[in-house]
Amino acid sequence: MTKEILCAFGVDVDAVGGWLGSYGGEDSPCDISRGMFAGEVGSMRILELFERWGIKSTWFVPGHSLETFPKEMAAVAAAGHEIGMHGYSHENPIAMTPEQEEAVMDKSIQLIEDLCGRRPTGYVAPWWEFSHVTNELLLKKGIKYDHSLMHRDFTPYYVRVGDSWTKIDYSKKAEEWMKPLVRGEESDLIEIPCSWNLDDLPPMMFIKAAPNSHGFVNPRDLEQMWRDQFDWVYREMDYGVLTFTIHPDVSGKPHVLMMLERLYNHIISHPGVKFTTFDAIADDFAARSPRVK
Repeated sequence: MTKEILCAFGVDVDAVGGWLGSYGGEDSPCDISRGMFAGEVGSMRILELFERWGIKSTWFVPGHSLETFPKEMAAVAAAGHEIGMHGYSHENPIAMTPEQEEAVMDKSIQLIEDLCGRRPTGYVAPWWEFSHVTNELLLKKGIKYDHSLMHRDFTPYYVRVGDSWTKIDYSKKAEEWMKPLVRGEESDLIEIPCSWNLDDLPPMMFIKAAPNSHGFVNPRDLEQMWRDQFDWVYREMDYGVLTFTIHPDVSGKPHVLMMLERLYNHIISHPGVKFTTFDAIADDFAARSPRVK
């Protein structure tokens, strides 16, 4: 059977917003300067790399990055890449009230619409933290797909909402918390699954506030991990989706850019493989697997 393996780069431009909302560097001029590098330098190096390859990608850009780096993000949009939502200051959705989460979405949608002339169709939750109302809000805003969950690895699916589980409470009898997870109901939101094992940031970005931070991992080790995952998908699956999450903070550095070049050349040498946008992957999945209601 002919192979149809869809690959994509999702570029999370966390930049300064990442330090404000998640990384714990909001009081450090040095960490903020690292965010400035991501927006002004790293982003442009990645954009140039994609132009050289002739591929389109999806950039998940926090509102803070859209407003702090208007020239650079305009260049991304002008090059024809998809722009998706990624919070405003990389806030944690499960720490916000539903009202705060909706206000952040509304602001982000407006900023992207102002830049691109159309509303975004996709969303990545900061830190991949999907709150109990995120799905409802995304559907309310007309968002087609999400890229924050991990029920599958290389196959899209429709997001199920309302799963419930019982936490352990050692102050109570065991019979009161020995209960299985209860599945909720499937929704129209398409999930393009993500994976920490396909993300450049955890192994290669040094974060002072994180007790288990790495930052000095050899990119050739990550290259082997990512290459092995592609090789397995290509051998075992006729249809599959492989998405890489990269950050200009990390992948904008020379040693990582060279790793990406080697990886891309390996992947694209296989028949039946193509790089595309997340929006195109969602449309392809919806056509292959219409939701049965």
